[in-house]
Formats: sequence, C-alpha cells, structure tokens
Amino acid sequence: MTLQALVFRGQPAVRLALPGGDSCTVALHGAHVLSWTTADGVERLYLSPDARFDGQSPIRGGIPVCWPQFNLRGSLPKHGFARTLPWTAEPQADDRRDTVVLALRDGAATRALWPHAFRARLAVTLAARSLRVALAIDNMGGEPWSFAAALHSYLRVDEATEVRLEGLQGANRWDAVRDDRHVEMAPALAFGSEFDSVYAAPARPLRLVQPSGTLEISQSASCTETVVWNPGPLLAAKLDDLPDDGWRHMLCVEAARIDEPVLLAPGAQWQGWQQLRVA
Repeated sequence: MTLQALVFRGQPAVRLALPGGDSCTVALHGAHVLSWTTADGVERLYLSPDARFDGQSPIRGGIPVCWPQFNLRGSLPKHGFARTLPWTAEPQADDRRDTVVLALRDGAATRALWPHAFRARLAVTLAARSLRVALAIDNMGGEPWSFAAALHSYLRVDEATEVRLEGLQGANRWDAVRDDRHVEMAPALAFGSEFDSVYAAPARPLRLVQPSGTLEISQSASCTETVVWNPGPLLAAKLDDLPDDGWRHMLCVEAARIDEPVLLAPGAQWQGWQQLRVA
C-alpha cells in the first residue's frame, strides 16, 4: 500500500494505491473522494469534467460529504459547509496503511454559520475491489446539537438507461420529483428521466447491475435513509458544472441520515459509513 500527496486539477489531494492496482484519490477540499479505480483499470466513480476546482465551490461528482445539513433542509448553504472547506490529512497509523483519514474542526469559518464545537473525521479505506467511506462526528462542546448527513456518492455507469438498482422493493419512499409518499413496489429501479427519491434504508445491500458488472452497496444502520438521484436530461441541461449528457454516466446512491436528525450529546460521537464492492 502506498500513500502519495499530489495535486489534482490544481487542488491538493492524497492517493492510496494497492500493489494489485486498486487506487483512490481524495481531495483535501471537502475531504472529497474524487476517484476509485479497481485493479482492472475501471473507474467506479463519476466525476464531472465540468466540476469546479477553485477551492471554494462544491465539486460535482465523486463522493461529497453533506454535513451538517442535507440539501436545503435548514438555514445553512445547500448540503452544509463540510464539502466546501479544507480538511487536514491525519498521520497514517502503521496498522491502518489501507486507510487515509481527513479531519475538520470548528473555526471562525464554521462558527460564522453554525455556532457549535465539533470534530469531523472521514476515513477512506481501500481494499481489493472495495471502497469504504466512514464519517465520524464528535461533539466537542458543552451543549447538545443536531445535524443531518449524507455520503453523496456519484457512481459511474456505462449508460443510465441500461442499469437497474435492486434491493429497495418494499421500502418506504418519498418521491421528491412528484412529492409523493408510497411503498416501492418495483423489484428494480430503472432510469431515464429525473429521479430523486429518499428511501427508508433496507437492511441488506443494494445491487447496481449493468452489462459491465455489478456493484454491491451497503451502509451502516446509523444511516437510516438511502437517497437515489439522477438529474435526467432536462435538469442536467440546467447544471453548469455537468455536461448535458453527464446524467447518462452517473447514478447517485447515498447513505444518509436526514429524516430524523442526529441529536449529539456533549462528548458523544456518531458514525456512519457506506461500502462499495465490485461483486
């Protein structure tokens, strides 16, 4: 296993690589996972070629960290501030050389938006044909506070209209496009137009199936929702950091905690994770 500091599209990043050829790259800006490539040379995450790498804007693609707010459900900037601030790479422990850990502490920039003392840590663990991303939040202050969180993974697909996502049949669903709540009846989800839904997370892993192979997606029980999003052609055309055809090559499957925010006591910690594995 090697850990290398590098510059990715003008921004500082770190890269983990296995002897067999698997690798991942994480930007310090937002602790944002930018790339995960398996030993067969296949890129498993979607990163928009039009993504902004200015050190201030959110990066379109990869795995953004949405915290301490999801979307516009609150008074903070969309999806919170964690994805737009610089994180610090922590020293690598000898017994965890398969993992890179980045940390964010409260400071003047965060307290101007959100008056709480915290420490956030993102651990990215690479194994053969597998990537695990774990977010840990510590309350470093003297009062309880609440938050929402999501690991907003953009998964690369060959063609969105040819993939299916299995494992959500029977789950409670809020369809944000139609503002409709119902139980998901389909054994597999299909895509082609705008899709934006929040599901009660199932206990078993999901399977993203496409002609080139299957990706197994699992998440911690502390992430009580799974968000599935694809902008479709009409919304993609309105997003200036996504090519018009970008929707065809991505599908967001997110491990989230949003419907019931976490209430974190002083000195307490919350953890949530998502694991991706090529089946």
